[in-house]
Amino acid sequence: MDHEDRIALFLDYENLALGARDHRGGMAFDFRPIADALAERGRVVVRRAYADWSYFDEDRRMLTRSHVELIEIPQRMGASRKNAADIKMAVDAVELAFEREYISTFVICTGDSDFTPLVHKLRELNKRVIGVGVEKSTSALLPPACDEFLYYDRLEGVDIPPTRARRARPARVPSPQQVEQEQVEQEPEPQAAVEEPVRDVDTLAGLVAQTVAGLQGSSGGEVTASTLKRTLLRKDPTFSESDYGFRTFGELLRHLAKQNVVELAEGPAKGDPEVSLPEHGDREEAFGLLRAVVQDLAGADGAAALSGLKNQLRRARPDFSEKKLGYRSFLQFCKAAATSGVVHLEWNADADDYLLTPQAS
Repeated sequence: MDHEDRIALFLDYENLALGARDHRGGMAFDFRPIADALAERGRVVVRRAYADWSYFDEDRRMLTRSHVELIEIPQRMGASRKNAADIKMAVDAVELAFEREYISTFVICTGDSDFTPLVHKLRELNKRVIGVGVEKSTSALLPPACDEFLYYDRLEGVDIPPTRARRARPARVPSPQQVEQEQVEQEPEPQAAVEEPVRDVDTLAGLVAQTVAGLQGSSGGEVTASTLKRTLLRKDPTFSESDYGFRTFGELLRHLAKQNVVELAEGPAKGDPEVSLPEHGDREEAFGLLRAVVQDLAGADGAAALSGLKNQLRRARPDFSEKKLGYRSFLQFCKAAATSGVVHLEWNADADDYLLTPQAS
């Protein structure tokens, strides 16, 4: 049990419950999806929720069944109930961080940016911080401050009610043809509930390759899948492979390996493979493409400008992406090609641009 993360959970309940109700079609808040998500991350040893519970009678019963300690913040005339709950929750979290050294992770369930200083302080105390909030009511300042941020709307087990379109009341009894037409028009209506944009797997492939390249360059050693996942979460605390249609991070890596974006090898622990970039193959092919395009643009004895060159490569090969090859920018890719002797790259002050000339193969 010693290797498990000990988790302390703090819920700014009014922010979470009202956020779910106001921005998700009046849906009732359910604690179980949060509990399930945290069970996958460690052992929850503290569960506290803060609110004036006279406003959340049914919710109080639901939370009690889940063994959540309810902290009462009663409303007082002329006082700010919200600020009282926020201050009490922040004080309790910091106090627990000092008193319970074995607690390694704090989960702050809120979308309120006022808790950003608390997140910074907990991380300063060497605690891992996970945030949870309703997507449309979460401040943009909060997720980047956390080690990981979970949107409540995307958690497994959260059912989002479909958005209903408003229709004017008919002035007269509709004909059978009108009824049939209205039914046809209403059929696509459930799709309106899907508000999240489709995530681009190609963009993700570039991010993964770029991250692996950065880890290899900084550490000089092997990069494991667990290290890669932690780094991706540092870059984007809202990252989740499920947003791209993958059940596990390992499934995502296997998909990228089939696409020749990364290579997988046996790692130091079972289920934690080593991830690396292909040494040859796609990179050499991309260098060859660059040389061919530069040669066509440069002519017999000219040079091709860097500006607009990437678009020319994409015309020749629409799926070209330097990020899939682990390069942070197109210029870095061209510099790598120059180092390999594929092209000659030189800054030209008159052109105010880099000029490339093809090298003999």
